[in-house]
Amino acid sequence: MATFQFDFVGPERTLYSGQVEAVQLPGSEGEMTVLPGHAPVITSLKVGVITVTEHSGAGKRIYVQGGFADIGPKAVTVLAERAAPIEEISPATIDQEIEAAEMARDATQDPAKREELNSQIVQLREARFTLNL
Repeated sequence: MATFQFDFVGPERTLYSGQVEAVQLPGSEGEMTVLPGHAPVITSLKVGVITVTEHSGAGKRIYVQGGFADIGPKAVTVLAERAAPIEEISPATIDQEIEAAEMARDATQDPAKREELNSQIVQLREARFTLNL
Protein backbone atom coordinates (compact mmCIF):
# COMPACT_ATOMS: atom_id res chain seq x y z
CA MET A 1 0.00 0.00 0.00
CA ALA A 2 1.11 3.58 -0.66
CA THR A 3 2.48 5.65 2.21
CA PHE A 4 3.02 9.28 3.11
CA GLN A 5 5.18 11.19 5.60
CA PHE A 6 3.61 11.83 9.02
CA ASP A 7 5.20 14.17 11.56
CA PHE A 8 3.64 14.72 14.98
CA VAL A 9 5.17 17.48 17.06
CA GLY A 10 4.15 18.08 20.67
CA PRO A 11 5.22 21.06 22.75
CA GLU A 12 8.12 19.20 24.36
CA ARG A 13 9.17 16.66 21.74
CA THR A 14 8.53 15.00 18.41
CA LEU A 15 6.18 12.10 19.11
CA TYR A 16 6.27 10.54 15.67
CA SER A 17 8.05 10.93 12.36
CA GLY A 18 7.92 8.38 9.56
CA GLN A 19 6.13 6.82 6.63
CA VAL A 20 2.56 5.66 7.34
CA GLU A 21 -0.39 4.20 5.46
CA ALA A 22 -3.10 6.15 7.29
CA VAL A 23 -3.73 8.57 10.14
CA GLN A 24 -7.03 9.03 11.97
CA LEU A 25 -7.44 12.50 13.49
CA PRO A 26 -9.94 14.00 15.97
CA GLY A 27 -10.69 17.07 13.85
CA SER A 28 -12.79 19.88 15.25
CA GLU A 29 -15.38 19.14 12.53
CA GLY A 30 -15.32 15.40 13.30
CA GLU A 31 -13.10 12.34 13.03
CA MET A 32 -11.20 12.08 9.77
CA THR A 33 -8.96 9.47 8.21
CA VAL A 34 -6.11 10.65 6.01
CA LEU A 35 -4.78 8.39 3.27
CA PRO A 36 -2.09 9.01 0.63
CA GLY A 37 -3.24 11.54 -1.98
CA HIS A 38 -5.57 13.40 0.40
CA ALA A 39 -6.69 16.84 -0.73
CA PRO A 40 -4.84 19.70 1.00
CA VAL A 41 -6.60 20.94 4.13
CA ILE A 42 -5.77 22.48 7.49
CA THR A 43 -7.94 21.52 10.44
CA SER A 44 -7.90 22.24 14.13
CA LEU A 45 -7.87 19.30 16.51
CA LYS A 46 -10.00 18.61 19.54
CA VAL A 47 -9.16 16.43 22.53
CA GLY A 48 -8.87 12.82 21.45
CA VAL A 49 -6.67 10.09 20.08
CA ILE A 50 -4.64 10.11 16.89
CA THR A 51 -4.31 6.62 15.45
CA VAL A 52 -1.32 6.03 13.19
CA THR A 53 -1.36 2.97 10.89
CA GLU A 54 2.22 2.18 9.96
CA HIS A 55 1.28 -0.93 7.98
CA SER A 56 -1.53 -3.44 8.06
CA GLY A 57 -2.07 -4.57 11.63
CA ALA A 58 0.53 -2.27 13.22
CA GLY A 59 0.34 1.25 14.50
CA LYS A 60 0.44 3.67 17.39
CA ARG A 61 -2.06 5.74 19.34
CA ILE A 62 -1.24 9.22 20.63
CA TYR A 63 -3.38 11.31 23.00
CA VAL A 64 -3.78 14.92 21.85
CA GLN A 65 -5.30 18.04 23.41
CA GLY A 66 -5.78 20.67 20.76
CA GLY A 67 -3.56 21.86 17.97
CA PHE A 68 -3.88 21.62 14.23
CA ALA A 69 -3.08 19.33 11.31
CA ASP A 70 -1.66 20.43 7.96
CA ILE A 71 -2.75 17.75 5.50
CA GLY A 72 -1.45 17.32 1.98
CA PRO A 73 -1.29 14.56 -0.63
CA LYS A 74 2.25 13.49 0.37
CA ALA A 75 2.57 14.56 4.01
CA VAL A 76 0.69 15.35 7.20
CA THR A 77 2.09 17.48 10.00
CA VAL A 78 0.38 17.75 13.38
CA LEU A 79 1.35 20.50 15.81
CA ALA A 80 -0.24 19.75 19.16
CA GLU A 81 -0.86 21.98 22.16
CA ARG A 82 -0.47 18.98 24.46
CA ALA A 83 0.22 15.36 23.57
CA ALA A 84 1.56 12.09 24.92
CA PRO A 85 1.77 8.45 23.85
CA ILE A 86 -1.24 6.49 25.13
CA GLU A 87 1.07 4.46 27.36
CA GLU A 88 1.87 7.62 29.35
CA ILE A 89 -1.77 8.54 30.07
CA SER A 90 -3.51 7.35 33.24
CA PRO A 91 -7.03 7.79 34.58
CA ALA A 92 -5.65 10.18 37.20
CA THR A 93 -4.10 12.35 34.49
CA ILE A 94 -7.41 12.77 32.64
CA ASP A 95 -9.34 13.27 35.90
CA GLN A 96 -6.93 16.04 36.95
CA GLU A 97 -7.39 17.78 33.60
CA ILE A 98 -11.18 17.54 33.93
CA GLU A 99 -11.03 18.95 37.46
CA ALA A 100 -8.76 21.82 36.40
CA ALA A 101 -11.07 22.71 33.50
CA GLU A 102 -14.13 22.60 35.79
CA MET A 103 -12.43 24.88 38.32
CA ALA A 104 -11.43 27.35 35.59
CA ARG A 105 -14.98 27.28 34.20
CA ASP A 106 -16.50 27.95 37.62
CA ALA A 107 -14.06 30.81 38.27
CA THR A 108 -14.76 32.79 35.09
CA GLN A 109 -17.61 35.16 34.39
CA ASP A 110 -16.86 35.35 30.65
CA PRO A 111 -19.64 33.44 28.82
CA ALA A 112 -17.43 32.65 25.81
CA LYS A 113 -14.68 31.26 28.06
CA ARG A 114 -17.24 29.21 30.02
CA GLU A 115 -18.55 27.70 26.78
CA GLU A 116 -15.02 26.91 25.60
CA LEU A 117 -14.22 25.21 28.93
CA ASN A 118 -17.52 23.27 28.86
CA SER A 119 -16.58 21.98 25.42
CA GLN A 120 -13.12 21.00 26.67
CA ILE A 121 -14.65 19.13 29.63
CA VAL A 122 -16.94 17.17 27.31
CA GLN A 123 -13.99 16.33 25.05
CA LEU A 124 -11.87 15.20 28.01
CA ARG A 125 -14.67 12.92 29.23
CA GLU A 126 -15.04 11.50 25.70
CA ALA A 127 -11.28 10.92 25.52
CA ARG A 128 -11.31 9.14 28.88
CA PHE A 129 -14.14 6.91 27.64
CA THR A 130 -12.37 6.29 24.31
CA LEU A 131 -9.20 5.30 26.12
CA ASN A 132 -11.21 2.99 28.42
CA LEU A 133 -9.70 4.68 31.48
